[in-house]
Amino acid sequence: MQSLIGTGAALITPFKEDLSIDTEALCKIVNFSVDGGVEYLVVLGTTAETATLSPADKELVIKTIVAANNGRIPLVLGIGGNDTMKVVEELKTRDLSAFEAILSVSPFYNKPTQEGIYQHYKMVAEASPLPVIIYNVPGRTSSNMLPATVIRLANDCKNIIGVKEAAGDLVQAMEIIKNKPKDFMLISGDDMLALPIILAGGVGIISVIAQCFPIAFSEMVRLGLNRKVDEAYELHYGLSECIDMIFEQGNPAGIKQVFKSLGVSENHVRLPLVTVDESLAARIDVFVSKFDK
Repeated sequence: MQSLIGTGAALITPFKEDLSIDTEALCKIVNFSVDGGVEYLVVLGTTAETATLSPADKELVIKTIVAANNGRIPLVLGIGGNDTMKVVEELKTRDLSAFEAILSVSPFYNKPTQEGIYQHYKMVAEASPLPVIIYNVPGRTSSNMLPATVIRLANDCKNIIGVKEAAGDLVQAMEIIKNKPKDFMLISGDDMLALPIILAGGVGIISVIAQCFPIAFSEMVRLGLNRKVDEAYELHYGLSECIDMIFEQGNPAGIKQVFKSLGVSENHVRLPLVTVDESLAARIDVFVSKFDK
């Protein structure tokens, strides 16, 4: 899917002080990302604090983003969970007409075996009317989807078109790239490893920081895809300090502080998450004030 090559921005859900959804700020963030040059937007992913959103909240987020985007760039919707039948039911009943693909996280908490992960995704792929990107993030799921399982799914389920690989393991990503079917996409799920993974054969990234620095980050990704390595790494190292900072005290607390420093939205999060401390907020403010792209 050529439309999903490059940078996807994993959008936050901005909240007002009373922790209701700030739809005005969400529209600003959509425009900020689209105007900055990202290739697509990811709706209701981990960064959106989806675990704390009610069904009504989710509908409001989807409606707001679809309207603000107005068909300008592709949208990918997060639909995943640790109850396979609930995921299947949502795929069969939700209106997916505005979306290009589904991003589905590997089952968390249950800690399934590799066979369990395979059977889960096989059923998800059969139920989904849209192409599926599987999502490996063992730091959150406590279960690493091994390269052999990814390759098996890529070969057996034609509706599974790629993997968002966020194990933080470049060797694991390279093993998938080496053995995957030709058209299967390896998408980085780690901002700091995005460029090395692209240079190894990945097709891009679903990124957290790209929504705040879309011009620089998406240009870095395009340079990497075009093998302009020195120019790409110059942008990478310009952003690397902030990439570290946005994850230092948890995601999306860090990236919400960046948006506050940019004057785009506030930094409210829902419990059990809390905002970053004053020290980190001050360091992010300094970075933002000095960053010129």
